[in-house]
Amino acid sequence: MVDLFTEKLSDAEQTVAFGGRLSSACTSATCIYLHGDLGAGKTTLTRGFIQNLGHEGNVKSPTYTLVEPYELADWNIYHFDLYRLGDPEELEFMGIRDYFADNSHCLVEWPERGEGVLPLADIDLTLRYDGEQRIISLQANTETGKQVLQKL
Repeated sequence: MVDLFTEKLSDAEQTVAFGGRLSSACTSATCIYLHGDLGAGKTTLTRGFIQNLGHEGNVKSPTYTLVEPYELADWNIYHFDLYRLGDPEELEFMGIRDYFADNSHCLVEWPERGEGVLPLADIDLTLRYDGEQRIISLQANTETGKQVLQKL
Protein backbone atom coordinates (compact mmCIF):
# COMPACT_ATOMS: atom_id res chain seq x y z
CA MET A 1 0.00 0.00 0.00
CA VAL A 2 1.13 3.53 -0.76
CA ASP A 3 1.53 5.83 2.25
CA LEU A 4 3.24 8.80 0.55
CA PHE A 5 2.78 10.44 -2.84
CA THR A 6 4.58 13.45 -4.34
CA GLU A 7 4.26 15.18 -7.71
CA LYS A 8 5.29 18.46 -9.35
CA LEU A 9 2.58 20.73 -10.74
CA SER A 10 3.75 23.36 -13.19
CA ASP A 11 0.78 25.74 -13.01
CA ALA A 12 -2.78 26.37 -11.80
CA GLU A 13 -4.23 24.23 -14.62
CA GLN A 14 -2.24 21.22 -13.45
CA THR A 15 -3.34 21.93 -9.88
CA VAL A 16 -7.00 21.90 -10.95
CA ALA A 17 -6.40 18.72 -12.96
CA PHE A 18 -4.76 17.03 -9.98
CA GLY A 19 -7.79 17.95 -7.84
CA GLY A 20 -9.94 16.15 -10.42
CA ARG A 21 -7.72 13.07 -10.33
CA LEU A 22 -7.86 13.09 -6.56
CA SER A 23 -11.66 13.24 -6.48
CA SER A 24 -11.87 10.35 -8.95
CA ALA A 25 -9.70 8.30 -6.60
CA CYS A 26 -11.98 9.01 -3.62
CA THR A 27 -14.57 6.25 -3.94
CA SER A 28 -15.62 6.32 -0.29
CA ALA A 29 -16.12 9.19 2.16
CA THR A 30 -12.77 10.94 2.54
CA CYS A 31 -11.41 13.65 4.83
CA ILE A 32 -8.50 15.61 3.38
CA TYR A 33 -6.52 18.22 5.27
CA LEU A 34 -5.03 20.87 2.98
CA HIS A 35 -1.76 22.42 4.16
CA GLY A 36 0.20 25.24 2.56
CA ASP A 37 0.89 28.93 2.74
CA LEU A 38 -1.60 31.55 1.59
CA GLY A 39 -1.77 31.39 -2.20
CA ALA A 40 -0.22 27.91 -2.44
CA GLY A 41 -3.18 26.54 -4.42
CA LYS A 42 -5.41 24.86 -1.84
CA THR A 43 -8.63 26.39 -3.17
CA THR A 44 -7.49 25.89 -6.77
CA LEU A 45 -7.02 22.18 -6.10
CA THR A 46 -10.39 22.05 -4.33
CA ARG A 47 -12.05 23.61 -7.40
CA GLY A 48 -10.76 20.75 -9.55
CA PHE A 49 -11.91 18.20 -6.96
CA ILE A 50 -15.45 19.60 -6.78
CA GLN A 51 -15.93 20.34 -10.48
CA ASN A 52 -14.73 16.86 -11.44
CA LEU A 53 -17.61 15.43 -9.39
CA GLY A 54 -20.18 17.46 -11.34
CA HIS A 55 -20.39 20.95 -9.84
CA GLU A 56 -20.64 23.49 -12.65
CA GLY A 57 -20.59 26.79 -10.76
CA ASN A 58 -17.88 28.73 -9.02
CA VAL A 59 -15.85 27.26 -6.20
CA LYS A 60 -14.94 30.02 -3.81
CA SER A 61 -12.85 30.06 -0.68
CA PRO A 62 -15.05 29.87 2.42
CA THR A 63 -12.72 32.17 4.33
CA TYR A 64 -15.55 34.19 5.89
CA THR A 65 -18.23 31.47 6.12
CA LEU A 66 -15.89 28.69 7.40
CA VAL A 67 -17.66 26.10 5.22
CA GLU A 68 -19.00 26.04 1.68
CA PRO A 69 -21.34 23.08 0.97
CA TYR A 70 -21.75 21.44 -2.44
CA GLU A 71 -24.62 18.97 -2.69
CA LEU A 72 -24.06 16.85 -5.79
CA ALA A 73 -25.83 13.78 -7.16
CA ASP A 74 -23.58 11.22 -5.48
CA TRP A 75 -21.73 13.20 -2.81
CA ASN A 76 -21.95 16.06 -0.40
CA ILE A 77 -18.69 17.97 -0.46
CA TYR A 78 -17.77 20.37 2.30
CA HIS A 79 -14.93 22.81 1.77
CA PHE A 80 -13.74 24.28 5.06
CA ASP A 81 -11.36 27.20 5.49
CA LEU A 82 -10.47 27.61 9.13
CA TYR A 83 -7.99 30.46 8.64
CA ARG A 84 -10.20 32.94 10.51
CA LEU A 85 -11.36 30.50 13.18
CA GLY A 86 -10.86 32.08 16.59
CA ASP A 87 -11.20 28.97 18.73
CA PRO A 88 -11.68 25.28 17.84
CA GLU A 89 -14.75 25.27 20.13
CA GLU A 90 -16.56 27.31 17.45
CA LEU A 91 -16.59 24.15 15.33
CA GLU A 92 -18.68 22.37 17.96
CA PHE A 93 -21.28 25.17 17.79
CA MET A 94 -21.62 24.75 14.02
CA GLY A 95 -22.16 20.99 14.34
CA ILE A 96 -18.87 20.04 12.70
CA ARG A 97 -19.28 16.31 13.33
CA ASP A 98 -22.45 16.20 11.19
CA TYR A 99 -20.45 17.11 8.08
CA PHE A 100 -18.22 14.03 8.27
CA ALA A 101 -20.76 11.47 7.02
CA ASP A 102 -20.66 8.35 4.83
CA ASN A 103 -21.76 10.32 1.76
CA SER A 104 -19.37 13.24 2.25
CA HIS A 105 -15.96 14.37 1.18
CA CYS A 106 -14.50 17.02 3.50
CA LEU A 107 -11.61 19.20 2.42
CA VAL A 108 -10.21 21.31 5.25
CA GLU A 109 -7.87 24.26 4.76
CA TRP A 110 -5.88 25.35 7.86
CA PRO A 111 -6.87 22.23 9.84
CA GLU A 112 -4.42 23.01 12.63
CA ARG A 113 -6.85 25.76 13.73
CA GLY A 114 -9.44 23.07 14.52
CA GLU A 115 -7.05 20.72 16.29
CA GLY A 116 -8.69 18.67 19.00
CA VAL A 117 -12.14 18.94 17.43
CA LEU A 118 -11.64 17.72 13.86
CA PRO A 119 -11.53 14.00 13.10
CA LEU A 120 -8.37 12.30 11.85
CA ALA A 121 -7.68 13.10 8.21
CA ASP A 122 -7.56 10.23 5.76
CA ILE A 123 -5.00 12.27 3.83
CA ASP A 124 -2.73 15.17 4.74
CA LEU A 125 -2.07 17.08 1.52
CA THR A 126 0.61 19.77 1.37
CA LEU A 127 1.16 22.27 -1.44
CA ARG A 128 4.35 24.30 -1.53
CA TYR A 129 6.14 26.41 -4.07
CA ASP A 130 9.38 25.32 -5.71
CA GLY A 131 10.31 28.30 -7.87
CA GLU A 132 7.42 28.78 -10.30
CA GLN A 133 6.13 25.24 -9.77
CA ARG A 134 4.19 23.68 -6.95
CA ILE A 135 5.06 20.44 -5.25
CA ILE A 136 2.15 18.46 -3.92
CA SER A 137 2.71 15.84 -1.24
CA LEU A 138 0.09 13.50 0.15
CA GLN A 139 0.39 11.33 3.23
CA ALA A 140 -2.17 8.63 3.99
CA ASN A 141 -3.20 8.35 7.63
CA THR A 142 -5.92 5.68 7.30
CA GLU A 143 -6.77 2.66 5.18
CA THR A 144 -9.10 4.89 3.13
CA GLY A 145 -6.23 7.30 2.52
CA LYS A 146 -3.93 4.49 1.43
CA GLN A 147 -6.52 3.26 -1.06
CA VAL A 148 -6.85 6.75 -2.54
CA LEU A 149 -3.09 7.16 -2.94
CA GLN A 150 -2.84 3.76 -4.56
CA LYS A 151 -5.32 4.90 -7.25
CA LEU A 152 -3.32 8.04 -8.08
